[in-house]
Amino acid sequence: MGRKPFAALSGPDRAFARMLASTLLRGLGKIDFVLDQRLKSPPPDEVRMLLRLGAAQILFGLAPAFAAVSTTLALLERAPRTIRFKGLANAVLRGIDREGGQKLAEALDSALNAPAWLLSRWRGAYGDAATDAISRLILETPPTDITPLDPAKAEEIATALEGVVLTTGSIRTSRKGEVSEWPGYGEGLWWVQDAAAARPALLLDIRSGETVLDMCAAPGGKTMQLAAAGAAVTALDRSDRRLDRLRENLARLNLSAELIAADAAAYEATRIFDAVLLDAPCSATGTFRRHPDVLWGARPADIARLSVVQAALLDNAARLTRPGGRLVYCVCSLEPEEGEAQATGFLKRHPEFHRHGEAMRLLPATGDAPDGGQDGFFAVRFDREP
Repeated sequence: MGRKPFAALSGPDRAFARMLASTLLRGLGKIDFVLDQRLKSPPPDEVRMLLRLGAAQILFGLAPAFAAVSTTLALLERAPRTIRFKGLANAVLRGIDREGGQKLAEALDSALNAPAWLLSRWRGAYGDAATDAISRLILETPPTDITPLDPAKAEEIATALEGVVLTTGSIRTSRKGEVSEWPGYGEGLWWVQDAAAARPALLLDIRSGETVLDMCAAPGGKTMQLAAAGAAVTALDRSDRRLDRLRENLARLNLSAELIAADAAAYEATRIFDAVLLDAPCSATGTFRRHPDVLWGARPADIARLSVVQAALLDNAARLTRPGGRLVYCVCSLEPEEGEAQATGFLKRHPEFHRHGEAMRLLPATGDAPDGGQDGFFAVRFDREP
């Protein structure tokens, strides 16, 4: 089935395609539940995806039902292997509309918004109330958070972007459209970074002139925070392509850092650093507000596998931190094995470090977030004995 490239779509069509894809992913649990109630047997994957697209428009009010049905049937007609499902699609989608459409979706339990195995884990770790709040948040499209290059200009930038300055220093805006066309982007006054993701770098309490290693740097928000604070930053990432993106952002912001393509777990520097930041690879379950696909792509085995990787990275980070230096470990995960358990294991393996203050556990949709919603995050700072 031919597909028109997303970039070739007109502005309004591109915006609708983006909204439809986002809505489908956020509402996937409810969409599949509604479809499965009306399907006697599973259709081919291609047909199911087209049914999902049609159902998403009806259940979440993206288009009139007649338009959603008509478009779905037209897409099914485009290939011999799918055209025979036109009657089924017509009956299912029109049935969803007759039975309530949006009201049908609103009446469904928010527990359908995430896989049951993840909800079970979160209930065990954070309790029913927090888990229910998290599951309700999955359907919501978040605002955009921005980090200003110069904190002194935060209010000025917020005004230009019709946003507000959060207590943590980030700027939050509900502005829509292409980010690269927003005021201040081309001048390098700011970059997009979730308010939660901006907080771990602040834990390092960087002073101008210090040497800092950002071990898993791309896409580079934390590298730019550290460089803007006056640090001499070495940024590692396994991917040259991802480093190219970071290089472009540094140039736009008139910042500098040493960029090295390397496996952070095996990286052997010729020096040690005043501070090390390790934003480790993880299941990323805390980022569902902006990346709802992570909930449906994650698997239980991923958490155990990534926990091994995180421990190896932490051990190398310890070796690269000078005596008297600081190490911050963070993950954008809601899973305790990737956060609290890693911190506990690290201190057992490395008695030369001690925890500086309390670890920071941020949950989406809870009161521990200043100014409201944020991604889920865990961060902890360790100080090495002199």
